[in-house]
Amino acid sequence: MKVKGKHYRTVWMEGQSVFMIEQNKLPFTFEIVEYTDYKQVCNAIKTMVVRGAGAIGAAAGFAMAQAYLQGMNPEIAKQEINTTRPTARNLFYTTQKVFEAGLQSPAKAVKMAQFLADENVEQARSIGIIGSELFKSGARILTHCNAGWLGFVDYGSALAPVYVGQEQGKSFLVYADETRPRSQGARLTAWELSQAEIPHVIIPDNSAAYLMAKGMIDAVIVGADRIASNGDTANKIGTLEKAIAANYYKIPFYVAAPSSTFDLNCPDGESINIEQRTEEEVLYQTGPTKDGKMETILVCNPGSVALNPAFDVTPASLITRIITDKGILKPCKEEIFDRLENNK
Repeated sequence: MKVKGKHYRTVWMEGQSVFMIEQNKLPFTFEIVEYTDYKQVCNAIKTMVVRGAGAIGAAAGFAMAQAYLQGMNPEIAKQEINTTRPTARNLFYTTQKVFEAGLQSPAKAVKMAQFLADENVEQARSIGIIGSELFKSGARILTHCNAGWLGFVDYGSALAPVYVGQEQGKSFLVYADETRPRSQGARLTAWELSQAEIPHVIIPDNSAAYLMAKGMIDAVIVGADRIASNGDTANKIGTLEKAIAANYYKIPFYVAAPSSTFDLNCPDGESINIEQRTEEEVLYQTGPTKDGKMETILVCNPGSVALNPAFDVTPASLITRIITDKGILKPCKEEIFDRLENNK
């Protein structure tokens, strides 16, 4: 994607350094950060400097390559990387691939990490081309969290059909859920769509059903952090609510994800480990003051505690189709294995 006319990837590697867009400062400040140590990248993943399944996966792969270049114990490094975000499947996928390549040489680790980052871009582009066929020009599309360019190395998953559709001359209106508590929709998705000059509206998380009832939403499309072998899908908390409402109002509910997000060893959603994040994310909000400095303030009742599950699981029965780089799949075990496992 382009920012002020210049093309950027979300995360990339040059020499022994990993570079990424500091997503915590968006949309107020666009900043590129550099990390020379794999532990720094681990911390960046934990603190959501980089976020989104595809981007997390690429960052994890680069961190694993860095560990080899630094001469670190690869088993220990892999374990550290894998504990940064426990739900996202792409993280474990890329870390393992780079770990195996690095057993041959550090150079092979770097090569594999770069290959997987490039593959992520191609997968996202394919999702966009395949998924764009589902949406007519003028469609009003609801999305949740951020599964756009910033959530991948480029293009994204849920927003990829929107971006490709725009390239094809289609026009859309995108409703961006604010996505509390980190406000990925209000801050990241809206910023991306602004950069791409795509019409959009930020809506409160709890207003989607109302808009559906009023006939204002034609389709819902979300990303995924892990998809079980039966089609159950883990995605940002609040996704399940949208799926239930869409099902009630008979609105198509699509999941968009690359084949690397599927965990064929995971039988169902009950087996997905759901990350529990700090309560501070719920109790506090961060934004710029009038002089441009970032400030964190308490926005909830002082002394109250909060629960903060980062993801929920949408049952396959509520998903209309899963848009992948391998094609559009029915959310069922037979088709998932036939299209992904049997056609590697």
